[in-house]
Amino acid sequence: MDKHAITATIIALEKSAMEAWFKGDPTPFLEIYSKDFTYFDPSLEWRLDGWDKIKGLYESMRGKISADKFEMINPVVQLTDKMAVLTYNLHIHYGEELWEENFTEVYRLEENKEWRIIHSHISPTKPSID
Repeated sequence: MDKHAITATIIALEKSAMEAWFKGDPTPFLEIYSKDFTYFDPSLEWRLDGWDKIKGLYESMRGKISADKFEMINPVVQLTDKMAVLTYNLHIHYGEELWEENFTEVYRLEENKEWRIIHSHISPTKPSID
């Protein structure tokens, strides 16, 4: 197992998908999600289960997401033979505004030797606590 190559692959998959996402195109993310994908997002009340459900959500958002710039801050990939966990802080720039999120992506090496995301967890970096 070449840890450096796998790390570079995982980060490249994520960056490429994120670049398209902020141009309103969810297709690259949908292409790397597994069929048994699960998703936690602060905008949703419950966990979303399954590729069909995330596809439905993302298709409702197609063409509506944009940002001036994004930054993946301090990405770290932790590996086993068939699993990889990518964590990073995402800074999203909308003009003068900055939105900050924590990202966790769990990747699994599939039988076809492609890395797929099986779980995503997104949370605000600085949530308001009442």
